[in-house]
Amino acid sequence: MEKHSHIHEHPSKKSVLNRLARIIGHLEGVKRMVDDDVDCSDILIQLSAVRSAINSTGKIILNDHINHCLFHAYEENDTQVIDKLNDAIDKFLK
Repeated sequence: MEKHSHIHEHPSKKSVLNRLARIIGHLEGVKRMVDDDVDCSDILIQLSAVRSAINSTGKIILNDHINHCLFHAYEENDTQVIDKLNDAIDKFLK
């Protein structure tokens, strides 16, 4: 993992961790649905909800990154941070 010259803070860390815990619980519920032979349509709807929650969490992390890391990268003229962010966004959106 690359090191930045600034402290890597996550202003929304508590919110992200809470959201991830809920996502994990929800996904465990979907796994139980599969194990219990619940209707496929119902499972797909729940998977859609999990995907939406993951996307929302990603948006929070992206917002923190833009407002914190990119701000410091701009101050330090660190173009590598922008390249890394573009790569991460491409992977996140696949």
